[in-house]
This record gives sequence, structure tokens and C-alpha cells, in this order.
Amino acid sequence: MSRRFSLTATAVFAASVVAGGAFAPVAVAASPLGLAPLPLAPLPLASLLQEREQDQLTVTVVDTNITRADGTYELRCGPAGGSHPESASACARLDELAGEAKDPFAPVPKGQMCTMQMGGPATARVTGTWQGRSIDATFSRKNGCEISRWQNLVPVLPAARG
Repeated sequence: MSRRFSLTATAVFAASVVAGGAFAPVAVAASPLGLAPLPLAPLPLASLLQEREQDQLTVTVVDTNITRADGTYELRCGPAGGSHPESASACARLDELAGEAKDPFAPVPKGQMCTMQMGGPATARVTGTWQGRSIDATFSRKNGCEISRWQNLVPVLPAARG
């Protein structure tokens, strides 16, 4: 029975692809009597693609000692776009960080031991929406923890010089 179910699901999926690829894979359910699988209605691909809202961030950077890096940029991901100079790379980095299940916008934890080194006067603020949640984060390069946090977001933030 399970072999028949697998073949039927594969056949229905193949039929939806051959028919123009306008539909996502079709789910198949067993009939109430267990005689033959019943195909469920196919889901349009557009509805699957719209499940996750587009990430939209505003990145403001000052005092990097790199004139072309300072400024305010719009970054949209899913698909990549906006005025950010490296939108595709920045979106790829954000996708990578999302896969690690860590919050790149979280502040340095209170009481965290950090090296007392200065990475320069650069500061940044990132606001907007990422992974369906509101973001309002500030970044600096005032100590080792903050430098590491900044570097973790390159190229969303520019690779600033000290």
C-alpha cells in the first residue's frame, strides 16, 4: 500500500509540473476505506512564496572612514533589492545567519567580558523587519565584543576601518 501511495504522489507531482509548473507538489491522502489515495487540491506556488514577508531594513552608517560606505541604505531581501550597495551579498549573509538560529541584531549581553580595544568611531543603526519581527539595533566598534558583532553582519554593515 505504501509503495502505491508513493507512486501516486510522485505521479501527481509530475503531472502538476508537466502541466506548466504553476502548482506546488500535490498532497495525497488515503481514502476513508483505504482503497486508493485521493489527491488533495494543489497549492498555487504564489501562495507558498508569499508565506514569508519580504525583509525590509534601513541601514544607517556613519564615521567608517570610508566615504562611500557612510549613509543610509534600504535593504530588501526576498528578493534582494533596495539602495544597499551589496544587497545580494547582504541578503545572503542574513539568510545564513537565520539558518544558524542566532539573533545577529541582539545586543552584547550585560556583564559580557570584552577586550578593551577600539575599532574606530563607526556607528550604525539597523531598523525595519527581519524574519517577520521588528528590528531596531545599534552597532559600534568601541570594544572587542562590539567589533565582533559588527563583523558578524558584514556585508549588511560595511567592513569599516579602525
